[in-house]
Amino acid sequence: MSHVALPRWLATVNLRFSNAFMRPIAAWLPWFAVLEHVGRTSGTVRRTALMAFRRRPDRWVMALTYGTDVQWLRNVIAAGGGRLQSRGRWVEVTDPRQFRDASRSSVPWLVRPMLALLRVTEFVEMREVR
Repeated sequence: MSHVALPRWLATVNLRFSNAFMRPIAAWLPWFAVLEHVGRTSGTVRRTALMAFRRRPDRWVMALTYGTDVQWLRNVIAAGGGRLQSRGRWVEVTDPRQFRDASRSSVPWLVRPMLALLRVTEFVEMREVR
């Protein structure tokens, strides 16, 4: 089991309240995005606001601020990807790969201290389909 960076109760509050508030703005803010994924059993299309960073021209890295035991991660792994909206533009992402990065070198240096404070060391990388 992975270390949970933020408390589980905060994830529940975020899912119920903050996510609905953040979704419209996360699609436009730097270092945030909206991930569209399909529920594994329900087939419901869901949208989750999260921290996302362009790593290379064809790669995106998402910080697992609530650890690896989150529904959106399970959904994208099961489906092999999803869609990501960043700066108002939708892109298809595929090939999810989880990894640990204690130095947080896979994200912009400006964000590293905040993620260190939150004790985030788990990430997922996906390839943008061009």
